[in-house]
Amino acid sequence: MNGNRNPPLLGYTDRLSARPGDVVQVKVSSYLEGDFEADLARIICADPNPEGTGLIEEGIACDFAGRYPARIQPFTPGSCMHVSMPPESELPAEFTVAVMIWPTRPDGGAQAVLSIESNSSRTSFILGLDVAGRPAVRVRMSDGNWTECCLSDPVSERRWARLWASFSQPSGELSLGICQDGIDDSTGTTFTGSTALSDQKTRSIVVAACDQGERYMHFNGKIERPTIYSAQLGSEMLLDSAEATTAPVFACWDFSDEISSTRVIDTGVNKLHGTLVNYPARAMTGSNWDGSEMCWRHAPKHYDAIHFHEDDIYDFEWETDFSFTVPDGLRSGVYGIRLKQGEHHDTIPLFVCPPLGRRTSRLCVLVSTFTYTIYGNHARPDYDSSWLDKIKAWDAYPWNPAQYPHYGCSTYNFHSDRSGICHASHRRPLFNLRTGYLTFGANTCSGLRHFQADSHLTAWLEHQGYEFDVVTDKELDEEGIALLAGYAAVTTGSHPEYHTSNTLDALEAYRDQGGQLAYLGGNGFYWRVAIHPENDSLIEIRRGEGGIRAWAAEPGEYYNAFDGQYGGLWRRNGRPPQRLAGVGFSAQGRFFGSYYRRTAASYDDQVSWMFDGIDDEIIGDFGFSGGGAAGFELDRYDRHLGSPDNAVVVASSENHNDTFVLVPEEQLTHITNWPGVPNEELIRADMVYFDTPSGGAIFSTGSITFCGSLPFNHFDNNVSKLLANVFGRFLRE
Repeated sequence: MNGNRNPPLLGYTDRLSARPGDVVQVKVSSYLEGDFEADLARIICADPNPEGTGLIEEGIACDFAGRYPARIQPFTPGSCMHVSMPPESELPAEFTVAVMIWPTRPDGGAQAVLSIESNSSRTSFILGLDVAGRPAVRVRMSDGNWTECCLSDPVSERRWARLWASFSQPSGELSLGICQDGIDDSTGTTFTGSTALSDQKTRSIVVAACDQGERYMHFNGKIERPTIYSAQLGSEMLLDSAEATTAPVFACWDFSDEISSTRVIDTGVNKLHGTLVNYPARAMTGSNWDGSEMCWRHAPKHYDAIHFHEDDIYDFEWETDFSFTVPDGLRSGVYGIRLKQGEHHDTIPLFVCPPLGRRTSRLCVLVSTFTYTIYGNHARPDYDSSWLDKIKAWDAYPWNPAQYPHYGCSTYNFHSDRSGICHASHRRPLFNLRTGYLTFGANTCSGLRHFQADSHLTAWLEHQGYEFDVVTDKELDEEGIALLAGYAAVTTGSHPEYHTSNTLDALEAYRDQGGQLAYLGGNGFYWRVAIHPENDSLIEIRRGEGGIRAWAAEPGEYYNAFDGQYGGLWRRNGRPPQRLAGVGFSAQGRFFGSYYRRTAASYDDQVSWMFDGIDDEIIGDFGFSGGGAAGFELDRYDRHLGSPDNAVVVASSENHNDTFVLVPEEQLTHITNWPGVPNEELIRADMVYFDTPSGGAIFSTGSITFCGSLPFNHFDNNVSKLLANVFGRFLRE
């Protein structure tokens, strides 16, 4: 990677959260000469807005503080399958490669479908597409030159084709063919002399790329069942499925087996099992898929395909520059590992949980690291270089993923072939998971989301003097209700959008066992995600039918590969957010905030305590997120979707501008919607409170911008007072 295409100093950790006694590995890459410095800070507020508190960090003594030698650490995007050949295995002197392909970017440059590398670490055989998207095969001769043949017409985009090539060292023949849309095309050539394939043993076989120290010529698209036959076969035999089964097989990789893993099974006699690199998408519909089955677990042979991308990158695999053990006695909270070299700096967040099985406070803050990771490196389509003026004026975080897409974008972006990115990981630098990062650089407000927006809550808690523990959804997914049991109250941040079945189960169990939950955001508990069984940093999202979607999954590809469950909205899985929190996603607009108006019900004795000391009828017509406490993404009460009958709507928002629209799952036709009322009635945020039969309670704000109003006027405002009243009741002895 060229230094001028990369920020000068970046790092990441192998984990986002840790407990005392856990080891954290820190990985750094610097394009600067000399040493970088590292230390630790407690992060109080990550909002650089000079009209608010500004960035607040408190330095913490740590044993890793010091100087470390700087170095450049490279990373290599692009997914593939790699097969290491054992010493006793050797390709036959005559062989045929046959494979089904579904190209998604045939005009994207030369691409390898299957390549073979010899012991000289030189690629000796490449079957794939040339720069014009035409099928091509190349064999390296002993003198280093290539013999090749190529078809005259390019392959069709997003259409299945059978591609094959045969090779014979004894006869000096090289043939190539393809069958697409029922049309066969083939060609051949002859060569004289020996080839690198015959001179040396085969070291590796790579599917969807070449391997010469660095992977390159990545294939974009689906590949199905690559097979190497131990004979020269013609097109007639290859295209006759019955005849092909009689041919001797050297290796055949079945992509429908062990779909949830990174292992690829060779069903041939040599058992040359492969390993996937950079996590291409599995459980993809293959050439046999006919729409009769939507779940890959029920018909795996219909899902005998893997979708490879030239820009897949989820774990940079940088070497560790230093590591440290989280010390006993370190207060639970939000911390930052600060890196500094000259005028450049980077702060890597670390969420420190209390010791395993212990609570150190009565209040628990649930940090949405799944959501942070899913949005990691979101390259917004509305990014503009004019944002840099505001960033410079505020001394905000300077780097934006829209400027550095080769660092891997988020699941809110597309791959280069316009397929949706369905995997996310934090084991790489995430620009938007940094203190001072601005999501919306053109807005007059702070323009924050996720980690930075959630710091409005932690800053408020610190200012108000609350003691609190921090845990993340990773621990919640792994430990369930045991993690939350005993806390008097649990609060979310501004946007707890992505959840596994385990995290929802734990939150429901906490509520039903008498827990008190504050949902301080909007568009929460919305999408279902799965965690890779081999890599707990890797998250999968399938954007199936319905919902506000940055992209749409292909038909038949709605089930997660990682756990085999139906993906998409939790609402379509029978668990709408209203069932847990009393409110659920209803409308979205641009990053603008309005206000709430108290309802008549808010004056009832059951809930009027919430407004003690507040004389205003209008709540939150101010704030650092969009200018108001009710904005951007709005949740509403709906009894038909699971809101409890005893839930009280204490306030509802109004006066949203014309950028706000109903979410797609609520819209039935151009003139009708699911609840059967005018659309305008559904564009609102409902603030809801209800008690549970077990003695617990739920308070939900229904707005993603609510927390942005807490620091306004030095934390002296009616939103701050209202939340203090809620927490005061939740945390009373």
